[in-house]
Amino acid sequence: MENKLSVKDAKIRNQIVLVRTDYNVPIENGEVASDFRIRASLPTIEFLLKKGAKKVILISHLGRPEGKKTKDLSLKPVALKLAELLPGVPVEFVDDVSGPDVEDAVSGLKKGGVLLLENLRFYPGEEKNSEDFIREIIDTTGATVYVQDGFAVIHRAHASTSAVSKQLPIYAGLLLEKEISNLEKVLKSPKKPLMLMLGGAKVEDKTPLIKAFKNLADHICIGGKIAADGLPKEILDDPALKEKLYVAKDFDTDSEGNKLDCGPLSTHKFIETAKNSKTVIWNGLLGKAEDPAFATSSEAFLKTLGESPQITSIILGGDTTGFAEETLKSSPELSFSLLSTGGGAALEYLAGKSLPGLEAIENTI
Repeated sequence: MENKLSVKDAKIRNQIVLVRTDYNVPIENGEVASDFRIRASLPTIEFLLKKGAKKVILISHLGRPEGKKTKDLSLKPVALKLAELLPGVPVEFVDDVSGPDVEDAVSGLKKGGVLLLENLRFYPGEEKNSEDFIREIIDTTGATVYVQDGFAVIHRAHASTSAVSKQLPIYAGLLLEKEISNLEKVLKSPKKPLMLMLGGAKVEDKTPLIKAFKNLADHICIGGKIAADGLPKEILDDPALKEKLYVAKDFDTDSEGNKLDCGPLSTHKFIETAKNSKTVIWNGLLGKAEDPAFATSSEAFLKTLGESPQITSIILGGDTTGFAEETLKSSPELSFSLLSTGGGAALEYLAGKSLPGLEAIENTI
């Protein structure tokens, strides 16, 4: 990752390190239903502990509680799962982010221990990008080093991504570095031919990406509801896209005629295009994949990528990566270059937009 300070540049030994993670994970019946994002945070945590951090304090958000404490959105189940994933490391949880209870929890935490604070979005100051809010957290925990590892939220100007830069120098965590480095390569020196595969339901979310890649991509393929509904005329009539744009032409339907999955001809076209590409970026499911009857095209395309190590495969977006995660449970042999933890952040980065959380990280020069 160019020109940004890495956690590898920070003086860690005997420091209390505050780490912004992304633990916005699904919770079902009080337990973590998918630990993908928790596991993605482990390399940074383990690196800090290996480098002699005195204590590691983790902060994150979960869901959209709109500034109010909501029992179902507590991060306590995440702390329990984190303890399973870090055997031998003391992992504690405290149901606040500042104040006496947090002070006591930090004080009582063993050296080399990890403490997870409560959901940042229980407090209005987080989404209001409040300097006072993040300062209270820093003062209460005694943190002297700040690591930004919540890639999925760096497109938000929140207290833990933006305002924090007024309080402490910010270093990029290993996950954030990995995500940005992979996306940088795609933008600056991609292996060609490059295929952009888009699906999902909201064409307005995909239009900036199509425009950003219309000169970089060799092939842009469209499936999902956006293909079924039809693309805007401005895209279909764009001369720069004329030779490289393919929109699904056949669909599997339900009993009422709703187009809910790409049909065999279009799916075959997607797969053959991928096989003849060296880089494939995929965002958006190709059908209503939560219904197994309409997951055929998404399953076939995912399998193609996972069985093709010669393809640099980058999968973006919550629904798409979630589908891949679920598939990996039954097909662990599949392998991808990057299953991104950030949907909106990755899309905005690829579309050339400024990311407040990335801008806030200290420059190396």
